Amino acid sequence: MRTRPAERTFWLQRFAWFTAVATLFLICSGGMVTSKGVGLAVPDWPTTFGYNMFLFPVSQWVGGIFFEHTHRLIASTVGFITIVLAAWLWRVEPRRWVRNLGYVAVGAVILQGVLGGLRVRMLKDEIGIFHACLAQAFLGLLVIIALVTSKFWNRTPSRSRAGRTLWLAVLTTTLIYLQLGLGATMRHQHRDLAILDFPAAYGKFIPDVSTSALAKINAWRDARALSDVTAFQIWLQMVHRALAALIAIAIGTFWIFARTRIEDITLRKLSNAWLFLVLCQITLGAWTIWSNKAADIATAHVAVGAIMLSLGVTICALAWRTQTAARPLPEGPVPARPQPENALI
Repeated sequence: MRTRPAERTFWLQRFAWFTAVATLFLICSGGMVTSKGVGLAVPDWPTTFGYNMFLFPVSQWVGGIFFEHTHRLIASTVGFITIVLAAWLWRVEPRRWVRNLGYVAVGAVILQGVLGGLRVRMLKDEIGIFHACLAQAFLGLLVIIALVTSKFWNRTPSRSRAGRTLWLAVLTTTLIYLQLGLGATMRHQHRDLAILDFPAAYGKFIPDVSTSALAKINAWRDARALSDVTAFQIWLQMVHRALAALIAIAIGTFWIFARTRIEDITLRKLSNAWLFLVLCQITLGAWTIWSNKAADIATAHVAVGAIMLSLGVTICALAWRTQTAARPLPEGPVPARPQPENALI
């Protein structure tokens, strides 16, 4: 039978959090690659200009090649430490479902690497979008692994009846994930932003995307050396804005619920952080528009979005655990579990 010595689980938890942080860094690296438009700076895969990826001369790490090549190296590192994490879980973790999460993480990181390679070889934006979405889901999975392997997870949670708060947290986290998917679609579909003013959209609350209006918009963009846009791309950004407002309302509502329906002090503190992050994210989103997707600002926007998702996953897990603790115990004596005939006495 597997055991969980305190020292082993102590370092396992920290290694799990290290893997999650490394994945966040990888997402930031991928965001920088996309924001700078250098995803194809290295045209071959799995090699780098014919070299073994790990033997590519440092002297040639210049321009867009630097960002794309370092992204591949970071991805390889994350893949390796994910395998180490899964092996560690298999060795010391007694809960089968937690060990299975490690196996799923290995499968996800392998799929992620393959998708990254196919994006280079097949030149399909759709693969890049799925690649970005899977990265966010992978980060959420690692956060859950780090959380459930901690001593904090095994403490007795505050008993609180907050079923609606749990569902609000799940809904909000789902909306954040959809928002990240929309953002990935926008980044991979268009070089420049489809709308360059905020909070208005081409001077209006609802932009005019009729044929004549779109021709004027593209003429204005051509005069400023910006790429042309379609009505779909404009509406995509408008949906992104609307969903951002909905997420802000949902997080604000959760923050209020956390103060009125939840006794757990940890969830209250996390709700504070969630509210602060959504305000930062709205500011970064506006700044991204005003700067026409400056690479550093856009990457910070991606990073805060990933942190918001991770925080949402953590809140959902802890709220579920709090809600489970709030379920009343059955009245009367607990029936004995039947024992097999050959059980040891």
